[in-house]
Amino acid sequence: MTSEIEKQDFIDKIKSKIHRELLDIEERTDLSTEQKTSQVIHIFCATCAGVAIQPIPFADIFILTPLQAYMGSRIASIQGVPISESKATTIVADLAKAIGLGLLAQQLAIGAYKTFIPFLGAVTTVPMVYGLTYGMGKVMEAYFESKAKGQKVDPNQLKDIWKKAKKEGEKEGKAKQSEIEEDSKVSKVSD
Repeated sequence: MTSEIEKQDFIDKIKSKIHRELLDIEERTDLSTEQKTSQVIHIFCATCAGVAIQPIPFADIFILTPLQAYMGSRIASIQGVPISESKATTIVADLAKAIGLGLLAQQLAIGAYKTFIPFLGAVTTVPMVYGLTYGMGKVMEAYFESKAKGQKVDPNQLKDIWKKAKKEGEKEGKAKQSEIEEDSKVSKVSD
């Protein structure tokens, strides 16, 4: 069983790697806010999908949620609404409630695939997690964009964004699956 310290060390290691990649994007002046946000979302999608390939059932929610909260803090910063990671974690939970229990259901499905159908785990996990993270990223983008403009966020609009973005993300996750799996193997060897 993985201890809390080991999980936190793993999360911190991933955050450090992501942070190095994000600095280049966030500081660029030749990219629009939308372009920066899009690149950040895709980095987190690939990272979360790569992490989800690891064979520990039901550990994903304890690793992916903090990474998605970190993504939220970076999106907020790009949108001009800087927040702490703890506040981002609360916002991720609130947004998950707004878009429905699909988030929890997918985490349970990922765990079940790894437990009961391990040979299909990677095949189904990469597109699912990529889509889940992409959907959450697009919802957070809309949320923080509205907050930056001082506007109220419509929960129905968030649900629509979630549904559309999740499908787009799953499609992209399938297209990038072999690349993500290969990067995941390389990362394990080099770490």
